[in-house]
This record gives sequence, C-alpha cells and structure tokens, in this order.
Amino acid sequence: MASTPPHRNTLDAATSPTHSSGQFDESGSLASGSSSGQATSSTHADAISGLLSNDPKRTGFNPQTAWWINYFHILTGKVTPEGQFHYREWRYRVHEERDCKRCEEWRDYLFKYSPVVTFMRDKITALNGRLDESNVRCVRCPTRLTETGDVVRRGGGFSPFYGIEICANEIRNRGHLEDTIAHEMVHAYDLLRWKVDFVGEKSLKQAACTEIRASMLSGECRWTRNFFTYNNWNLTQQFQHCVRQRAVLSMRSRSRVKDDVHAVKLVNEVWDSCFRDTRPFDDIYR
Repeated sequence: MASTPPHRNTLDAATSPTHSSGQFDESGSLASGSSSGQATSSTHADAISGLLSNDPKRTGFNPQTAWWINYFHILTGKVTPEGQFHYREWRYRVHEERDCKRCEEWRDYLFKYSPVVTFMRDKITALNGRLDESNVRCVRCPTRLTETGDVVRRGGGFSPFYGIEICANEIRNRGHLEDTIAHEMVHAYDLLRWKVDFVGEKSLKQAACTEIRASMLSGECRWTRNFFTYNNWNLTQQFQHCVRQRAVLSMRSRSRVKDDVHAVKLVNEVWDSCFRDTRPFDDIYR
C-alpha cells in the first residue's frame, strides 16, 4: 500500500435512507447473484423465485407451528435445507428487536472499554474521521440467496457515507462483535490514511490489501477463536491460513472478482507487503 498524505474525510453519521444491502454489501441484494454477463433462463429464475417463498408441504417448515416443534423436525431430518433457510430467516425476523437491542448494548460497552475499539477510534479521529456509537448501526441482515441456491450470510459492512453496519442477527457474543467492529474500523482507517479503494471499483489489489489487514488486525484469526469457535486444532501457520482464507472470501463477494481463482490471485499478489503492514499498531495486537 503506497503511503500518501492523510486527507480529510469525516465519516460522519448522516440521516441514512431505508437500508438496502447495496449500501454496505458489495455483492448485491437478496437473490441478485452474479450473472457473469449472461441472462438467467426463465426456468432458472422461476426456480429461484420459488425458493424465496416457503411452501410448508415442500420444505417441512411451517411458521404457524411452535418454534420448538419446527426445531425438533429439523433435528429429526424432516425439514429440507430450503426449509432450514426459511426457518432461520423467520427466527431472525421474530427476534429482530431483541437482537438489535443486545447488539447496541454490546456496542456501547465496547466503545467505552474495548482496548482495540477505543484505540482504532482514536486513530480514526486523528485522521479527521469519526466512528462512534452514533454511526455504528445494529440491524437485521437478511440472508442472501444466489442464483445457484447458495446461502450467503455476513456479519457486517463498512460504508464511507454511513459508517459501520452490524448484522445483529449474526453476532454470537460480545467478543464476536468486537472482532467485527475492529475489522470494519481497519477499513475506515485505510480509507482515511491511504484513500484505499476498498470496494475495488478501481483497484482490486487495494481492496485485497485492506481485507488482509482487516482480518489480520481485528483479532478474528487469533488461535483461541479458531480453536473454540471452529475447532481448528492446527498449530502451524494457522494464523496466516485464516487471514488468507478470510481475505479471499471477502474478495470473492466483490462483483468485479470473476471467481475463486481470481480472488486467490489478487490476495497472493499483495500478500507479502500487506501482511507485514500492521499500522496503526506496532505489532499484531490480538
């Protein structure tokens, strides 16, 4: 990442319009997918359209039935993968208020007591930016269904116009939220400090670099999280593998990235320089 003088960018919280995933999610809105320049056939489009509406007879999930009965049906294999998708989305809608309130309480705590969040907030402020409780929003994020039927979930996103958006329905605990906020704050820092094109509209290499740095510095790839959350017992090169993998996944969601091979190539091209760059930290903090 080439160093350029800091520029003024406030990242102020504006009164935002009704949220659409396009503001924060480079990969598109619900069921939009990527067509690779080819029109989707009407038969395929009809099939996807059908997946977006639940048919209890087909899926085995009935929202009119008590949640614990549906859950028991899932455990006993009576609900199809499609039905499980609709069950999860239904539960997210039912608990939206609870999830957002809990997320906001954790967010406020982190901006007061989290060393990494307060450190990054101060560094962003020093670059004439602002990220605090007022422009870190907790919302429910609908799961995205691609044209191939793949389910895509996300934990949050960053917009230079609106700040940070946290997907309250995907946050497991306060530690997970801390990692997510720290990840997005690294993107904000890189944007302010180097004018990084983190969306990748002009430079996909810059986007790959900030994804490497965000995964490396946020703490999401520390050994304890991988061990207790993902049961990853690998002790050799585990951290590097995690950072690389998460950067590739983030790059894959960008519309200008053709496929997995392209995403891996972009990450590999900037890996050596960006993985060594721990600014604004002196070293990898978490």
